[in-house]
Amino acid sequence: MSKEHRMPSSRLARFAKMGRLAGGLAGGAIGEGTRQLAQGKRPRLDQLLLTPANARRLGDRLSEMRGAAMKLGQIISMDGGNVLPPELSEALARLRDKAHYMPLGQVAQVLETAWGKDWDRAFERFIFTPLAAASIGQVHDALLRDGRRIAVKVQYPGVRRSIDSDVDNMATLLRLTHALPDGFDIAPLLEEAKQQLHEEADYLLEARHIERYATLLGDDPRFELPLPLPERTTAEVLCMRFLDGQPIESLEHLPATERTELANTLFELALREVFVWGVVQSDPNFANYRYNPVNGALQLLDFGATRLYAPDRRDALRALLLAAIDGSDAAVARTAVQVGYLADEDSAHYRDAFVRLLRLAAEPARAAEPFAFSGSDLPQRMREVLVQLRVRDKFHRIPPTDVLYLHRKISGLYLLLSRLKVRLPVGEIVRHTLTAPPGRPAD
Repeated sequence: MSKEHRMPSSRLARFAKMGRLAGGLAGGAIGEGTRQLAQGKRPRLDQLLLTPANARRLGDRLSEMRGAAMKLGQIISMDGGNVLPPELSEALARLRDKAHYMPLGQVAQVLETAWGKDWDRAFERFIFTPLAAASIGQVHDALLRDGRRIAVKVQYPGVRRSIDSDVDNMATLLRLTHALPDGFDIAPLLEEAKQQLHEEADYLLEARHIERYATLLGDDPRFELPLPLPERTTAEVLCMRFLDGQPIESLEHLPATERTELANTLFELALREVFVWGVVQSDPNFANYRYNPVNGALQLLDFGATRLYAPDRRDALRALLLAAIDGSDAAVARTAVQVGYLADEDSAHYRDAFVRLLRLAAEPARAAEPFAFSGSDLPQRMREVLVQLRVRDKFHRIPPTDVLYLHRKISGLYLLLSRLKVRLPVGEIVRHTLTAPPGRPAD
């Protein structure tokens, strides 16, 4: 559960907090080691450091720090447990739904820095208790004196300055706790994570993402966006039109025809993002989708994690999807190498297992009948193959970061469609979308 907690804003304060976290993990390991030795056991150090209690301790402390340390935990957890020990993967995954928020005084300091001492004169009302709190910032409900109701996204102080050091310190903790397999190269993931985090912490860039997305949607009445207010937006404070829709997960009791229509819109939009536009809102948190009961429009929120995919990258992803649906195993393996799932030096056994996993992922698109998301055993069957890859085949590579973001997008969409209890003709929607005219370049 989220609660008020002052954000450590200086690098020194954040380093000290990370140091206390390391000390807490060591203390937990000593306590667990003493207990096991008293029972006549001979535990290994990595087993002591990665106990369930220490995994929870890590998740709790990162939720207090927020910022890049918390975001990196979220990014790494997107591998779905393929590389990290299950206890740690579960603890990091919980960070997606957990973040403390700033006290009133700290919010006011950020706004004064952005807008000046008399910033509050422009507002009829500003509610300091946030509507939502995440890893980089929190969102407030406000009413301008001209009558416009707006959402104000306020960045935690010090987040932008601490990104590189937070990521490096978090990586050191992962190495010290032996959370990563021996020989595992996390460096490329760290560099991409830093770049992505710097982009997410730039609210002027997020405003441009919203405007780009609005251009791509055009006048499609099925969607509404929180269009930014450029005159009140800075790099650390983003002001947007307030969208007051219903939580999308609360719509599971709508008539089946309405739920199916909404789900079809969601699924088609995700495909257009990846394969047509190359502009992907990659955070599928349920809170980022709302429903306007007045006009039936889908409201899309939070574009901080927007990722751009160049035409050649979209072509590679499209080729992999089509191969997984209709192609040979050799075609699946070849296109998986192009995307970065496999490498030429991988063993035949490892490649076969990964091809089987990709075939499973594409199973809804091969189904002759509309696919029922709720109650399907597909996630369980995929987990079984993932366990095999981790344990027997020594899963040894995290996919490229841009692919990990697509994992998050797809898994979140699957969970949402399951919550809506719908059946969709997935193959028909995929083929229709992939034959659409080429989209604008993602520049």
